[in-house]
Amino acid sequence: MPATDEHAVSPRSDVAELARLIGLHAPYDGVFPLHLPGVDALRRSQTASEVTYTLQHASVCIVAQGAKSLGIGDTVYHYGAGQIAVFSIDVPVTAQLTRASHAEPYLTLRIALDPEKIAAFAAKVYPQGLPRVSESRAVYIGQADAPIVDAANRLLRLMAQPVDVDLLAPLAVDEIFIRLLRSPMGARIAQIGQAESSVQRMAKAVSWLRANYDQPVDVEDLAALVNVSVSSFHRQFKAVTSMSPVQYQKALRLQEARRLMLTAMLDAGSASRRVGYMSASQFSREYARFFGAAPMKDIQRLREQHAGPDHASA
Repeated sequence: MPATDEHAVSPRSDVAELARLIGLHAPYDGVFPLHLPGVDALRRSQTASEVTYTLQHASVCIVAQGAKSLGIGDTVYHYGAGQIAVFSIDVPVTAQLTRASHAEPYLTLRIALDPEKIAAFAAKVYPQGLPRVSESRAVYIGQADAPIVDAANRLLRLMAQPVDVDLLAPLAVDEIFIRLLRSPMGARIAQIGQAESSVQRMAKAVSWLRANYDQPVDVEDLAALVNVSVSSFHRQFKAVTSMSPVQYQKALRLQEARRLMLTAMLDAGSASRRVGYMSASQFSREYARFFGAAPMKDIQRLREQHAGPDHASA
């Protein structure tokens, strides 16, 4: 995914203030959990020529500075300062920062999605029933309008006020959810909280795959788990995640095997067995196809670069 300034936006004072506040909570590169569970500040200070591989969790990400590209299946998304990305489901991604520097780092506020809250607020935002949506996807990208950025700024200011944070910070998060539901992407976001929506059905299947990634995939059993036909399951899973169930599991397995070799010092054979591969040669072929190099060659290169495991994207 080449670097691009395609989605650069004009500086806004409210977005600049959001960047300043995120910078206070994330003083150096990394992911910083804030006082309210599920709310993180992220900083990255340099772009990279290579993509990183990680599992993106269902969340709302408001970008205050910098830009990045994100690959989900065969689809590539671009977003940057002044934009918001809503991830409807946990999904393996490839990520690459396209605009970040020590002077102007990539800065993001990330808020975990709560399907139950989304459902409760959607019922109030759409009292006559949810509008029909033509598609469900893993990520929706739009502009972070002034009221959403204002709520995000108030949320971050509250993090520095111990007396108020427990009582008032959750209200700021709720406001962000409500304003998202009232935004142009609101009808799609509302699907996240609906038990019978394709997003929630596939989220249930994804939860099973994440918990059992080292087990063989039986698509018929997964379809039965979410109470749809096999053909409908294939279609909905691909529509939401941009990949098939087998491809999704493969991405989970290979990312976990890479982590085990890099951090637990396992050899390729041990790592492949740990994540469910029965054939070492098949593991090596699929690993090389996915990461671009054979397992031990890839791990050696990462160690020479002093790279740790890929961090959660946002």
